[in-house]
Amino acid sequence: PSRTSSQVRSALLVSFARARNIPEHVLRLSGRYADWPLSLSLSLSKGTCGGIVVTLIGHPFDTLKVRLQAQSVANPVYSGVVDCFKQTVSKEGIKGLYKGMSSPLAGQMVFRASLFTSFAQSKVFLASQQEGGALSQSQFFLAGGMTGGVVSFAEGPIDFYKSQMQVQAIKAAEAGGSLPQPNMAETVKRSLAYNGVRGPFQGLSATMLRNIPANAVYFGSFECFKGLACDRYNCKASDLSVPALFGMGGLAGSLYWALLFPADVIKSKMQSDSIAKGERTYKTIAGTVRSLYKEGGMGVFYRGFVPCMLRSTPANGIMLMTVDKVRNYIDGL
Repeated sequence: PSRTSSQVRSALLVSFARARNIPEHVLRLSGRYADWPLSLSLSLSKGTCGGIVVTLIGHPFDTLKVRLQAQSVANPVYSGVVDCFKQTVSKEGIKGLYKGMSSPLAGQMVFRASLFTSFAQSKVFLASQQEGGALSQSQFFLAGGMTGGVVSFAEGPIDFYKSQMQVQAIKAAEAGGSLPQPNMAETVKRSLAYNGVRGPFQGLSATMLRNIPANAVYFGSFECFKGLACDRYNCKASDLSVPALFGMGGLAGSLYWALLFPADVIKSKMQSDSIAKGERTYKTIAGTVRSLYKEGGMGVFYRGFVPCMLRSTPANGIMLMTVDKVRNYIDGL
């Protein structure tokens, strides 16, 4: 049977390594780095596909989550998930559920490309530190944590502007309905005018507090689930079915949010706070934790948990399944 160009290249690399007494895994690693531009393009394609799907499906749930997290504990605007949904639709229409979606949708190309490229390169780096290319289960979790740190710089600004748009209704209600609600372009201009290039990175420390352990759990568990399934059914990862990948991705996403939700509440509070530094209530992680606990005890750290979990399983199941299938399709070309 005919061989693909990647198989031919791999065979040539192995022959060259043996002739020069170079460890084969070192030469393969250099070959991977040589393919970095192609790898970036593939990550961009599959990440964008998965990211757009998850945004279109999950954004309404995210709007409810952020609004419940950001509202005042002492004088809440919404009594719960259902009330938040009803008020949002009655006052703003269905489009209110998609408030701020232009930020994550426009940023999907940058964010998802950085997410999956960072994870791929983290795995390559860890593989280069040992003999042989196979990573252990614990190394998948480590690669996920490394990814979380890197992508925080892309995801932080996207979430910041999204949160600012999503909480406008809350701020207007608390101000008696007289507060102006700027559009996305005006919000961007205002943040840059007040804080310069640091403006979009408001709450970055809280983003990293969530992202590093959460992505370790997210990617690590998904890779482990696939490995266990392949061992159980004696197949390759590319042979796993759509329902199987959907279930594994959904479970990985549920673990992401179930274990790290309090950190997300802290992040939402800091990012949805005033753009003007002098008017902020939640300036640091430690200060935010103390203020929130004083306002409502441990329960306040789980506000918005229900819509988040309703979103996490289908959205992440579809995204990781889409990414896996797109990758398999591109690899087969």
